[in-house]
Amino acid sequence: MSIGRTFKETFQKAVRSLEAGRSGLGFVKNFAEMDIKEMYQKMAVPNSERFFIIYEAIRKGVTVDQIYDITKIKKHYLSQMKELLDLEIEIASFKGKGISDELLVKAKKDGFADKYIAQLLEMPEETVRQQRSKAGIREEWDIVPVANVDTEYFYSTYNGISKLNSEVKASREKRGVKPKEKSNRKKVIVLGGGPNRIGQGIEFDYCCVHTAFTLRELGFETILINCNPETVSTDYDTSDRLYFEPLTVEDVLAICHYEQPLGIIVQFGGQTPLNIAMELKKAGVPILGTTPEVIALAEDRDLFRKMMEKMNIPMPESAMARNYEEAAKAANNIGYPVMVRPSFVLGGRAMEVVYEDEQLKKYIQVNAQYISNDAPILIDRFLDNALECEADALADGKNAFVPAIMEHIEYAGIHSGDSACVLPSINITPEQTETIREYTRKISAELGVVGLMNIQYAIHRDKVYVLEANPRASRTVPLVSKVCNLNMANIAVKLIMAAHTGTPVDLTSMKTPVIPYYGVKEAVLPFNMFPEIDPVLGPEMKSTGEVLGLSDSFGLAFYKALEGAKSILPLSGSVLISVAKKDRQGLLEVAKELERIGFKIVATKGTHAYLAENGIKSVEINKIYEGRPNITDAITNKELHMVINTPSGSKQAAKDDSYIRKSAIKHGIPYMTTLTAALAGAKGIAEKLKNPDAKIYSLQEYHQKSKEQ
Repeated sequence: MSIGRTFKETFQKAVRSLEAGRSGLGFVKNFAEMDIKEMYQKMAVPNSERFFIIYEAIRKGVTVDQIYDITKIKKHYLSQMKELLDLEIEIASFKGKGISDELLVKAKKDGFADKYIAQLLEMPEETVRQQRSKAGIREEWDIVPVANVDTEYFYSTYNGISKLNSEVKASREKRGVKPKEKSNRKKVIVLGGGPNRIGQGIEFDYCCVHTAFTLRELGFETILINCNPETVSTDYDTSDRLYFEPLTVEDVLAICHYEQPLGIIVQFGGQTPLNIAMELKKAGVPILGTTPEVIALAEDRDLFRKMMEKMNIPMPESAMARNYEEAAKAANNIGYPVMVRPSFVLGGRAMEVVYEDEQLKKYIQVNAQYISNDAPILIDRFLDNALECEADALADGKNAFVPAIMEHIEYAGIHSGDSACVLPSINITPEQTETIREYTRKISAELGVVGLMNIQYAIHRDKVYVLEANPRASRTVPLVSKVCNLNMANIAVKLIMAAHTGTPVDLTSMKTPVIPYYGVKEAVLPFNMFPEIDPVLGPEMKSTGEVLGLSDSFGLAFYKALEGAKSILPLSGSVLISVAKKDRQGLLEVAKELERIGFKIVATKGTHAYLAENGIKSVEINKIYEGRPNITDAITNKELHMVINTPSGSKQAAKDDSYIRKSAIKHGIPYMTTLTAALAGAKGIAEKLKNPDAKIYSLQEYHQKSKEQ
């Protein structure tokens, strides 16, 4: 959401708030290359790209009336878009020369970003910013009054020049609001998480809110910048001052110039603030806590690998590449399969397991928008069937404290945001636990992390590997905080501000909490809303939320987590098992547990034969191409109450398996696509049958149990 004083100004602010790599309405994807007929087809149906296509259609000469006939969008707004394009064309006519101050004022009043103007003129954004500053062309700050409350929040505008201060004063007098007296407290700016999307959700807003509360507790004036109306951080009373603005370099710098803060905290808002941290620092803004250089170093696989080698900490073999030729050479040197992903993304966006050169070539073609000299793709050896885990840590630049290690229920290869995880861990040995803690302490000290840090590990053939280090808040911070009764964001802020408060936090005296219960995080997946999407999990994050289940036993905690995610496991009935050959090693334990607790097992031909060879009874069922009645008939007729189906590699089987999973979703039948999740589910059902009326404890009661240990 954006706020401005004219439609054009507000619309353009909204575009750059999207964080889709767009600073204006033009030059998006390949829309400018589309022919008119294709544009008509694309704009006829409402979709997220509609206005960008309309903009390019106007550029090609399509009239407002023609667009109205197709879209029924009010002509007033279409005319406003045409006026924006006319001004853009005028600005672009000065390409390579620069524009007058008068034209720059006009552009800013219509919401054109410095970056977009620079793109039109083919010059650096800094040049436009300097011209604006030299000419005294600056935004002013208007207020949004909050009804019945003596408070307000702010937004920028270029359309209130010379009259805004008097309007603000009149508004305050009318509401009986007295201007706040100038505070002697030092100011700290917190950058929020921006728009919610897969990989960047409310977990980071949780951190930003606790950051604001802690700064206030420490005696600082807290200023929060965010553009997402669905967050707690944009509630009027979370911070002392709220700026409802896009999280771009230009907009944040404007607030810094106006407020003159002690510094900015960027590590709690996910990837959004990190993407602009380096530019803010170059522009002279003090970054509090972990520096942008450290964050960039952790993302640079070559530099990070050298650091790990220096400390004798193992990592899967990896490389970086900026084109297909480099990538193919690296992948063949490492050996397929490999995990590939772009730099500087959250949520595993565009992350994929690649098995051959041709698949790699296609990957690079599809994801070219993410790849550049400054942002190469990262290539890692894929550790098959490795146990993945992660550690969140608090660090002061020298020492680190790891309150708990979370074990992923799915094996490595499933994105951490989609994988269920359990805290405390179940299968990690004490020796491996100590190794992970030691590696985390060493890495945080070597990097000089101040605040929060998350490190992901894989345990493969009893060896602990570092997968990646993220010197920032992670999406698991709320989980660890609630299970361990430890407000990690609060402590992290105190670590960051220790130099300014004169009150250090002694991490060496903190004791690892003893947790006599289990917390299980489960992902909430949106597949029921997208019936044509195969619900197989992989390295690219797909979940849109998460839930936490707590219980004295792991099985019941997992059962409750699934229940919270609206996937209620049956306590009796028939379960379909159709497992790929490569996954059969772990099948017997799952089948035996299901058989023990009374489930009837229905299996496809290959799985049925394998179970029979190992003395487990099952009823054979046809796949789609084997005749009727088949799996889909049984699902439709509600004869199956749970589905366990791991995807196969063959094209025919993959197609069939996909239909099984989609049918399960369509008919509301719980399904699992990994055997580790299936085993956890079986244990959960067993615990539920054993304790059908288990006592429900409040979170505070669980915390009291921990204190008593």
